[in-house]
Amino acid sequence: MTKRLTFGTIATILALGGAAHAQDKTYTVALDGTFAPHAMPALSGGVEGFNVDLANEIGERLGAKMDIVATQFSGILPGLAAGTYDFVVAPVTITEERAGNLLFSEGYLNTDFQFVVKAGTDEITSLDSLNGKIIAVNRGSVYDSWARDKADEVGWTVESYGTNSDAVQAVVSGRAYANVAGNTVSAWAVKQNPALELSYLHSTGLVWGMPFKKGDEELRDTVEAVIECMKLDGTMVALSEKWFGVTPAAGSAAVTPAAGFGQPGFEGYAADDHTPSCD
Repeated sequence: MTKRLTFGTIATILALGGAAHAQDKTYTVALDGTFAPHAMPALSGGVEGFNVDLANEIGERLGAKMDIVATQFSGILPGLAAGTYDFVVAPVTITEERAGNLLFSEGYLNTDFQFVVKAGTDEITSLDSLNGKIIAVNRGSVYDSWARDKADEVGWTVESYGTNSDAVQAVVSGRAYANVAGNTVSAWAVKQNPALELSYLHSTGLVWGMPFKKGDEELRDTVEAVIECMKLDGTMVALSEKWFGVTPAAGSAAVTPAAGFGQPGFEGYAADDHTPSCD
């Protein structure tokens, strides 16, 4: 599965001034070590998960060591701004507000809302089909507020639980018809429990990217060149199938390099006509 940058890609990085970053370098990067399946405690010690593998693969392809720091998400972006971290490998939703303060790579995963139901449940084809149903959510999450905002429109009843695991268990026990959470978290829950299955996906139009400090275009572009190759050579697909049990859809952020550097439509985006060059 491991692919290394070709001479053509390395030449592109050199043209961007990235050689100093890509060779004999240690990057200190941060993620939330409690956000399964992106990062979570490993039985053997340390952390494991999609974003842990993603970070290590980036380091391997750049010939650099990755010092992965697992910490609380609330301190990650301030730590980046303070220079504690070189960049952030935790999944961070790209928004206009964040792009005004941070420099983002292009998106590498779509971040959508997905419903989890008991295996064998009739397919949910629209939110309207959930009229009269009980929906379990993690208390205080964005999914909690979204579901409550939609309650009058859809006609569902929202019940909040202390953790998303408890909300999922409410579906297993029959106390709720469905749970709604982020698509990757929902996929992880289903992967762990054969009594459940994925159902309706509500698209937000948002993606997760990697944040860098403002003004660090050199490093951002160097890392993004690697991410683009991982999309094209099937590495992102393999990681998604390993950790989420889901094959990314054609045209999704996990398999589609964006033009230029950064996320199109957001501050910090740099339009150019570079072509990814990968093994």
